[in-house]
Amino acid sequence: MNDDEDNPLSGYDFLNGAVLLVDKPQGWTSFDVVNKIRYKLKHYLHTSKIKVGHAGTLDPMATGLLIICTGKYTKKLAEFQQYPKEYTGTLVLGAATPSFDAETEIEETFPIDHITPELLDAARQRFIGDLDQVPPIFSAIKVDGQPLYKKARKGERVEIEPRKVHIAAFELTRVELPEVDFRVACSKGTYIRSLAHDFGQALDSGAYLSALRRTQVGPFSIQKAWDLEHLIDGLEALMPRAELQESKDS
Repeated sequence: MNDDEDNPLSGYDFLNGAVLLVDKPQGWTSFDVVNKIRYKLKHYLHTSKIKVGHAGTLDPMATGLLIICTGKYTKKLAEFQQYPKEYTGTLVLGAATPSFDAETEIEETFPIDHITPELLDAARQRFIGDLDQVPPIFSAIKVDGQPLYKKARKGERVEIEPRKVHIAAFELTRVELPEVDFRVACSKGTYIRSLAHDFGQALDSGAYLSALRRTQVGPFSIQKAWDLEHLIDGLEALMPRAELQESKDS
């Protein structure tokens, strides 16, 4: 991308407002992605006052669609957060973890030899529609001004109120026990880790989330998203050589 005309980012007005769809890599927090993009834009636009934010946090373990807004479009973040979402992923049956995913060690194991295709389908159907879902203790929800995950790490017991969520679709796309792949379409505020945990209990067993990818947020699709590395390369290609070197050195 030596010629700005060949760079699709050259048409973006980041100060007045832009929407960037990013495929978040595994291991990055949503804030890591925002901070990386903000840092590059500050150098490109010669200002420290560029606003950058994201709609809908993804856990570090998860990958997939992250909506980034810049400039005046950050006012749209609240609207985007209301959109329904779609995910694909993998859960592991026969075990449970404190965080309901692979971020913490297995704390309990359960039998799975009683699980049949019929039982899986019957349990799956129980999670379609309106549900009262209890968020995981390892979450960013604040209680008494402190995120739940901080209380969890201290070993504190906290009563968490269930939340109303809606699951429009819950499909099992591959079953090779103990692993099950799935696709979920759900409302804002749905915790897929809690769905995995509750699904395991509905099977008279246990389950935890081992992989998660967000593929859709309202009208926005992962198919239109930037690979983060390519996005950063594109932003750097907009900078004169001296500024590019400065942004890499500092």
